[in-house]
Amino acid sequence: MTMATPGNDFFADYSKRLQASLADAEWSGVAQLAADIHTCWLEKKQVFFCGNGGSAGNAIHLANDFLYGIAKRPGGGLRVHALSANPAVITCLANDIGYDRIYSEQLSVLANPDDVLVVLSGSGNSPNIVAALEQAKVMGVKSYAILGFTGGRCKELADVPIHFAVDDMQISEDLQLVVGHMLMQWLYANRPQPQ
Repeated sequence: MTMATPGNDFFADYSKRLQASLADAEWSGVAQLAADIHTCWLEKKQVFFCGNGGSAGNAIHLANDFLYGIAKRPGGGLRVHALSANPAVITCLANDIGYDRIYSEQLSVLANPDDVLVVLSGSGNSPNIVAALEQAKVMGVKSYAILGFTGGRCKELADVPIHFAVDDMQISEDLQLVVGHMLMQWLYANRPQPQ
């Protein structure tokens, strides 16, 4: 059996599509999210991340970055939760009340008014992500959505949609981390100094 050897063109094309998405992006929503997360940090409010599949992994990755990486000192980070991180909670809620409520139910218990929710979704149409945004609205939790494709229902529901109009799930998920890492570096540069 002969192994396929990819040509450089495939990888160059992927890189060009990612670069085009970044070049066409509107960054005002990201700046607004940075300011709101910074306020949460200063006021000891909470930030919640959620997503499905690769976006769930990205939610966990970014929660880690914001818990410690933005301050790099014990006790200095943000009160942040990845709602996709606890398989016992997720499977309990999915089994008992339905997969579409695995995030909205956690929010209903954990969140307070003026906290921030950040949903990560390629399509913007996942029922559990839509339900999380609806729950946030009911509770006075400010919502952001980092989206690909058309943005789906989430683009309409989120208080601030951050939309990359790219029809590619992997690039959509790459862009979630790009935004998250931009936020991380900005927050680290503007971290509150210990008293």
